Amino acid sequence: MKNKIKLFAICSALALGSCNLDEKPYGFYSEDNFYKTAADAEAALTYAYGTLTYLEYSRTIFFLGDIASEITTTKSDASVDNQDLNNWKVDNFKTNGSLENFFKYAFIGVNRANAVIQKVPGCDFNQSLKDQYLGEAYFLRAWNYFNLVRNFGLVPLHNTVTGTLNQTSTPLAPNMDAMYDLILSDCRKAADLLSVYDAPRIGRADKVAAQSLAAKAYLYVASAKEHNVPLYKDMKRDFNAMYDSAAYYSGEVINKQSVYKFENSLLDIYDVEKPRGSEHIFIMAMDRSGSTEGEYSKISKMFIPYIDGATLYLKQGDSNTYIPTHDGWGEYRTEINFYNSYDPNDKRKTDLIVSKVYNANGTLKAEYPSKIPYPFCRKFIDPKFDADKTSTRPFLIRFSDVALIYAEAAGPTSKSYELVNFIRHRANLGDLKPNLDKNDFRKEIFKERTFELAFEGDHMYDLRRWNRITKDVPEAAGLSEDKVTFYPIPQAEINLNGSLR
Repeated sequence: MKNKIKLFAICSALALGSCNLDEKPYGFYSEDNFYKTAADAEAALTYAYGTLTYLEYSRTIFFLGDIASEITTTKSDASVDNQDLNNWKVDNFKTNGSLENFFKYAFIGVNRANAVIQKVPGCDFNQSLKDQYLGEAYFLRAWNYFNLVRNFGLVPLHNTVTGTLNQTSTPLAPNMDAMYDLILSDCRKAADLLSVYDAPRIGRADKVAAQSLAAKAYLYVASAKEHNVPLYKDMKRDFNAMYDSAAYYSGEVINKQSVYKFENSLLDIYDVEKPRGSEHIFIMAMDRSGSTEGEYSKISKMFIPYIDGATLYLKQGDSNTYIPTHDGWGEYRTEINFYNSYDPNDKRKTDLIVSKVYNANGTLKAEYPSKIPYPFCRKFIDPKFDADKTSTRPFLIRFSDVALIYAEAAGPTSKSYELVNFIRHRANLGDLKPNLDKNDFRKEIFKERTFELAFEGDHMYDLRRWNRITKDVPEAAGLSEDKVTFYPIPQAEINLNGSLR
């Protein structure tokens, strides 16, 4: 076991040891003598999953998925990189560290997944375990490439391990069809190889996660092409066929298994002690018992404002129960116009966004706008926090997300209305208007996704695929479609890869 740890420490040093990407490429592998047993393969797979929890990758989920949108902003003394993301001041002539890290760690994740895909078939252990590890590796490669294509558009495609310097000069994919050929193929392979776990597993993907990712990717292509998003509008794929595929894969999740399903209570979804709840198809693995950030989480600190440095207490829905939390740094701040756009009876506002905090005895401590600078998201709260260490985890794929994917893709069917109305009833709202045509129905699903998935790092991608950024985000008004659809590939990566110059 110590030898395995040493090996991964060496690989990690290769991946992370150089801050100057002009000098040394990252993520090289030389493990020909390592993959001998099932334990070796699982350790390598765990290493591939580990990329997701790197601080520079996990926090950027929110900066890229929410901060640049109209639902959140950031504090005035945030880093220049994150201020630029928030204000849409990212260009080719100025390095943005957050984008550089996101790009870098996504490709480290791709390379680690490729190592499993390349090495495991030749190993001598149980085929069912080999299928599981390969399926999870295909899922991870698809996951990382889906994140890359949604943010940067065309990027280099690596389907083998990058092990030498000359292998870092891969050119950009020729078009979006090539990008999604790999992503969708990997999703299908993962779905074929994996089974459904008996219960959700923290930080691991199964067949349902692969089907869900396929549904998300098919929907992204369908709506982006339908709405004439740059590069997507030139794809050979028919958007109606892509909607059908999105409906098929999300329908498999909804109709063909019973492990994952709706939670009846919003608060139960976000209960940090219930990470294996039925909503959580794919959730990041972080726990307050970890020794370094990434093993534990500080996500709650990012959403909660600083009030007085003492413990705060939050009211639990309509009950007279109060739970403790630390206060925070106020990095991810709710936009007031978005907060005011909720129906006043919507529990996703009244129960999941905090405008009042209390003392331990239930007396009022502070409220917005007098002592609380903004109403804050409480989806990431850990009542058993240990100083700054928490078990709050990003919710990467939820069952409700997949249900809304099905509704948008399938259109106004009875099943679609049933799914959307469950989500609305859970939020204390009435039925969606009946008998809508397909276009109006899909617009309503877009709105429902905005409120349901707020603060979970997904909204910017809905804006992108609907071609709505310049319309909905004030800071992006007046910018070109090309500028808001994709971020520029970081200059450090262009310096490293001669084919991109």
